Amino acid sequence: MGVIPTQRETGSPAPGGSARPHGEDGGTQARATFPGGPLAPGNARGLTRTALAGWRERGLTVPDRLADEVVVVVSELVTNAVVHAGTDVDLVCRLEPDSGSCVVEVSDRHPSRAPARHTGDTDGDVPEYGRGLRLVTALADEWGVTYRTGAKTVWARLPVHRAPGSEPYADEPALGVAEQLAPQPQRAGRDHEWLGRGALSFLAEASDLLAGQLDEDLVAVLTGQLLVPRLADWCAVWLEDEAALRGVQGAGARLARVWHGSENRIEELRRALEKDPPRPSEDPAAGPEPYPWPADALGPHEEQGAALAYRLVAGGRPLGTLVIGRAGLLRFPDEITGLVEDLSRRVALGIGAARQYARQATISAVLQRGLLPGAVAEIPGLRSALVYEPCDQGGPSGDFYDLFPAGRSRWCFAVGDVQGKGPEAAVVIGLARPWLRLLAREGYGVADVLDRLNQLLLDDATEAADAAARALAGPVAGEGPQTRFLSLLYGELVPLRGGGVRCTLASAGHPLPLVLTRSGDVRTVARPQTLLGVIEDETYTCDTFELHSGDTLLCVTDGVTERRCGSRQFDDGDGLAAALAGCAGLDADAVAERIRRLVHDFGERPPEDDLALLVLQAE
Repeated sequence: MGVIPTQRETGSPAPGGSARPHGEDGGTQARATFPGGPLAPGNARGLTRTALAGWRERGLTVPDRLADEVVVVVSELVTNAVVHAGTDVDLVCRLEPDSGSCVVEVSDRHPSRAPARHTGDTDGDVPEYGRGLRLVTALADEWGVTYRTGAKTVWARLPVHRAPGSEPYADEPALGVAEQLAPQPQRAGRDHEWLGRGALSFLAEASDLLAGQLDEDLVAVLTGQLLVPRLADWCAVWLEDEAALRGVQGAGARLARVWHGSENRIEELRRALEKDPPRPSEDPAAGPEPYPWPADALGPHEEQGAALAYRLVAGGRPLGTLVIGRAGLLRFPDEITGLVEDLSRRVALGIGAARQYARQATISAVLQRGLLPGAVAEIPGLRSALVYEPCDQGGPSGDFYDLFPAGRSRWCFAVGDVQGKGPEAAVVIGLARPWLRLLAREGYGVADVLDRLNQLLLDDATEAADAAARALAGPVAGEGPQTRFLSLLYGELVPLRGGGVRCTLASAGHPLPLVLTRSGDVRTVARPQTLLGVIEDETYTCDTFELHSGDTLLCVTDGVTERRCGSRQFDDGDGLAAALAGCAGLDADAVAERIRRLVHDFGERPPEDDLALLVLQAE
């Protein structure tokens, strides 16, 4: 269905022309869809910067001013859509070759939430989207809202050239804010210069900085550094306890950070603020509220001033409170109030993202502990050594291993790698490893175990597990439940009476195992076969050989074979076999350590993939 020909909310600070947010353009265009989460604004800014740089490389005219302003508008509109719509966000950024103007379109799937009309005259005109639309109004020739079935698009056109004297935030607004913030002439000059050159990019840069943090206390620290001394003499951040958000009695807010322009006043100010925490309105849409000036902490040598408390809310959940204070003011100017209000929204998004990561890390750590064996079984006549290094220490890894008794003088081992990482991979491992043990202890042979495990991965049980993992990790836009492929090296070990071990194994899409004989020869001891979870009713086969006294079996994941150094991989030219040949005469532990070190030393940077290797050596 086409666009409904009704444009609600259109502003035109620079008359002339008519924006075409959904028309044919023939210009250069960048388009992307972002999940409606706290990382969307930063990702949108990154896409926009990449697009602008690409247009410049093609010889198109994109002045620095226009590039900066486009990034600011994209940041504001995407942030508004994330905070107030909460759906996936579509971004289109289009350069019009005829006029040189740039058109930005941001769409969400919540058409009932529209920004209210804003004339810029009174605070009462500020919509629930916050004051970010003031920036859009100041920067754009035109902007407006267009409705389609099930979607709403906020668009803005930014001109390539401005009329003399029309630079936004360069003259009267900047000077007025600077004078009200700092009456001292020398400071007013510095603030005027900063606001004129950097205020437009301040929120965008702050968003990038805050969104990249994975610890809520670090978000609070960075908030203080952003605000003091540029916009306030001091600030404090309270964070709501997670238990308080769940209604646990006795839990409350904690004072996470206090920052003052003079460090020797911080501790005294902290003690005063701890005694008088802010009590913001229960209305999540309420704006900043006055906070009593802490005169006792700042002492008579510092003049009275104004302080404001901002609620930190993300996703409709109160996460904390930000308080700022400035000496020598009866009230904060509206420009600073609005700027800090926009910053507080970004602080809340940063805190929300950090808490989500912390919950994810906790879940992952619990999953990881349950996915790996508590101890590696000891096998008569066989020594074993293991190296297991997940790339993401927040876990869980996509690699796994096992070495366990299967009854009647039989032991089994497995080294596997699930497609992807995180909770989704963990759930697949949580299915595969217990099934391996169960089938082995029921007496199934190596090939039969792989046949049945392959079918398990193709059954509905895997989709249910995938859905459960998504419930933990959060939805991923555009993806539904899907089978997770598994590469697996699985084998059975039976000690021989005369010494040595008989080994039966099969490789399903996994790096092939190698044997180093006592004489120093290296050979491959399995055939390549299809990944598990790919082909229905696939039939697997196995190979049997003997490990004689001093022989060593090496099993690895692709974190070893595909370790990169530039365009080269560790296993290029049979590099793994050559490395194993150099381990002749070493015991199992020494072999494992030497291979691990060679893999690490192969590249200048740390490994970018999980790494697991198992060494079995006949005594």
